[in-house]
Amino acid sequence: MPDFHGVFPYLVSPIDADGRIRSGVLGQLCDDLIKAGVHGLTPLGSTGEFAYLDNAQRRVVVQATIEAAQGRVPVVAGVVSTAIADAVAQARSYQECGADGILAILEAYFPLGDAQVESYFRSIADAVDIPVVIYTNPQFQRSDLSLDVIARLSTHPRIGYIKDASTNTGRLLSIINRCGDNIRVFSASAHIPAAVMLIGGVGWMAGPACIIPRHSVELYNLCKAQRWDDAMALQRKLWRVNEAFARYNLAACIKAGLAIQGYDVGDPVPPQAPLTADARKVVEAVLRELG
Repeated sequence: MPDFHGVFPYLVSPIDADGRIRSGVLGQLCDDLIKAGVHGLTPLGSTGEFAYLDNAQRRVVVQATIEAAQGRVPVVAGVVSTAIADAVAQARSYQECGADGILAILEAYFPLGDAQVESYFRSIADAVDIPVVIYTNPQFQRSDLSLDVIARLSTHPRIGYIKDASTNTGRLLSIINRCGDNIRVFSASAHIPAAVMLIGGVGWMAGPACIIPRHSVELYNLCKAQRWDDAMALQRKLWRVNEAFARYNLAACIKAGLAIQGYDVGDPVPPQAPLTADARKVVEAVLRELG
């Protein structure tokens, strides 16, 4: 199994008013992020607005990311559906495109029990030959991954990672204690990345890394070197980004931040709204402060 670790920005999905993916803009962003030192790329995470795109748009996003990466870093593509058959079809499609891994996300309309949640993720992992990162974000999901389900899934030969956006860092430690080396933990922007690294995490998959990639990589390197005083000094500065973004729609914030940096990524997909002028000033101020 490939070793996924470090900073994986959750990419935005640049899109025009007619619903066309701006592949050139996405390619430029990917190239710049790789040059900034990120360790991987994740199209179709939350910041990629997966819930607002159709399957054709999603495939274009994944293809554009893989073409831009050119094998320099792994691409872990988001797969999301309410139905197993559709999720499996997406996962196989992205593997055919050349994805190095799958980020498996469950959308549930009707609530599901543990057995059904486990079946969804297991079916995706059974369908592909590449590593699967299971993703849980309880504030947006009707059916969460319980510790029991995570422990059972961690024994699957292709499920080697979890990205947890629960905001509960104690839960991450419980996963690490329960699953040991079977599963490696990625932080989300809902957690403090340096704290997750301290307890045994392997990196973070997060939208803010799109707009502060060099800072994010520097933080990861400080944590890996166990220079915790320096890491926490930098983490305190970077947490202001998370605080600012927690006040607004995340995709709108990241897209506004990238627009400020010169990327023509467009607005969030309606009915989401772009940032107001006042909110955009908050993002500008945070970016200016970080230099």
